[in-house]
Amino acid sequence: ALCHVSLDELNQSQPRMFSLQKIVEISYYNMGRIRLQWSRIWQVLGDYFNSVGSNANEEIAFFALDSLRQLSMKFIEKGEFSNFRFQKDFLRPFEHIMKKNRSPAIRDMVVRCVAQMVNSQSLNIKSGWKNIFSVFHLAAGDVDESIVDMAFQTTGKIVTVFYKQQFHIMIDSFPDAVKCLSEFASNSRFPDISMEAIRLLRSCAVAVNESPQQFAEHTGMENDINVLEEDRVWVRGWFPMLFSLSCVVNRCKLDVRTRGLTVLFEIVKTYGDSFKANWWRDLFNILFRIFDNMKLPEHVTEKAEWMTTTCNHALYAIVDVFTQFFDMLGPLLLKDLYSQLQWCVQQSNEQLARSGTNCLENLVISNGGKFSDDTWDATCRCILEIFKHTLPEELMTWKPEAGMMQPQAPEVQRHGILKRSNSQHSVYSLNSEDGKTETGGVFSALLIKCVVQLELIQTIDNIIFFPATSKKEDAETLAMATADLNQSGNISVSAEQSECQREEQGMYSFLSTAHLIQFVECLVESHRFAKNFNKNQEQRTVLWRAGFKGSVKPNLLKQETQSLACVLRILFKMYSDEKRRDDWPEVELRLISVCKEALEYFLSLQSEPHRDAWTSLLLLVMTRLLKMPDRRVRRKFVLQYS
Repeated sequence: ALCHVSLDELNQSQPRMFSLQKIVEISYYNMGRIRLQWSRIWQVLGDYFNSVGSNANEEIAFFALDSLRQLSMKFIEKGEFSNFRFQKDFLRPFEHIMKKNRSPAIRDMVVRCVAQMVNSQSLNIKSGWKNIFSVFHLAAGDVDESIVDMAFQTTGKIVTVFYKQQFHIMIDSFPDAVKCLSEFASNSRFPDISMEAIRLLRSCAVAVNESPQQFAEHTGMENDINVLEEDRVWVRGWFPMLFSLSCVVNRCKLDVRTRGLTVLFEIVKTYGDSFKANWWRDLFNILFRIFDNMKLPEHVTEKAEWMTTTCNHALYAIVDVFTQFFDMLGPLLLKDLYSQLQWCVQQSNEQLARSGTNCLENLVISNGGKFSDDTWDATCRCILEIFKHTLPEELMTWKPEAGMMQPQAPEVQRHGILKRSNSQHSVYSLNSEDGKTETGGVFSALLIKCVVQLELIQTIDNIIFFPATSKKEDAETLAMATADLNQSGNISVSAEQSECQREEQGMYSFLSTAHLIQFVECLVESHRFAKNFNKNQEQRTVLWRAGFKGSVKPNLLKQETQSLACVLRILFKMYSDEKRRDDWPEVELRLISVCKEALEYFLSLQSEPHRDAWTSLLLLVMTRLLKMPDRRVRRKFVLQYS
């Protein structure tokens, strides 16, 4: 009744605070009652202070807050028994006032009151830590620098000082603490505080790592009844912290989210040895959220930046984690990772698409020695699926809409050639205006597919023979071709020795003949597609006039030659491998067929630059034939081409 009278007095045109003062006095004198009695009294008084503290009149709100502060300090001095939550109920009005009152002065007062409690009564605070972090969480998103800074300084002291002294008491509020730090990191108005908050999140990992038994044994946590004891450190420690860092990545600007992503993976790499299988599943659900297409920014420029920076960074980091903990993660999550890599490769972002193939290559080269037959099956399926979905088939069928072709208009036809600085392959750019049109979008997607095809060809070559092996082999082959006849034998021997040393590092010996043949068939398909496109002069002219390329007609020469070179290397290697003697008849048929088709095509070429592009292929075929020790095999090949 007295609370209602006081509220009526405060809502008058000329407010009176007589009843408010009496309520404060009554509260003070009744604080000595037993906890259960006081709890019932506070159910009424708490709602009253919520209303008064949210009053638009700052004088009234100030008086209520100051009174609440004094009562809280006296109440907290009494301490709290284990498994009780009286402090949490008592401090809840601070949260309510912080949430409802938009006055900067009142919000500042709330933060100051809570900060004073922390600095003077930290040893007596038990369940009240949850309310304290909740108030600071609300302050973290404020626009007033003084409010944010004061809340952050106090939060920083809690994490750096009190966690070392009494973490076992504060363990129940740990998820609230990391959520609070995440909110500080996500306030874009104060980048210095954001970076420092991420550093504090990193330090929280040390506290969790040093206290697994405390998490397991702590019985005061809410909602822990159905959580296994061994999983409590994950549910209440690691998961909230890693999830908070992922929220920073998903919400913040580039520099802050990059730092957040770096710290996230630093923690995983440092402490991942202690993670259990079900923990890893939860973690990768968090990590894959970074690539969630529904959460990417809608604006085209922001989405492209997100893919090129954050997604790209996350992809390489995930593969590093997978390699470090492959024994645990391989059986659990490899298929999920392959699906994610396929998604990246199929995006309309060249950097992310190329990174997807590079990460796939790194993953297989680093861990292929541990793959089972089933794992190799899944790996081959993944690569073949990517090949299938990135074959630029529209190049053969694309036609301009009626009235679009303007062969006399130089501005439509003149587009430069762009050499990508971060790729060994050249692709052709559209100008910025074309990029905004439907045609420009189609051409851009086709160009990315062309790049991915080249990257995939190189990826297969690198997986089987180890990176840079083929380039060194081509250089040695050229050296053999240009050397004196008397020296060629010595060069051949040294070339074979270095080749054997390098190929031992590749995955050739771990791949079955069936898997290698799958790669061969896929590469042959890619080669034939490129060859058919290069022969289709009419379609190339249509694309050139529509702006697909600049001063010369578009071609797929690199795809045509590099895919065939990889096929030849695989087949020649298998044909000289004693361990695959049973497969020689099939390999021989394929090898003869490929060589015959290649030589017939070369002899039909009329363009001198096109013939020059095949020089390394011819050298490869002739050199490998000369290296064959069996003269019957040589004669067999000679008979085929005679």
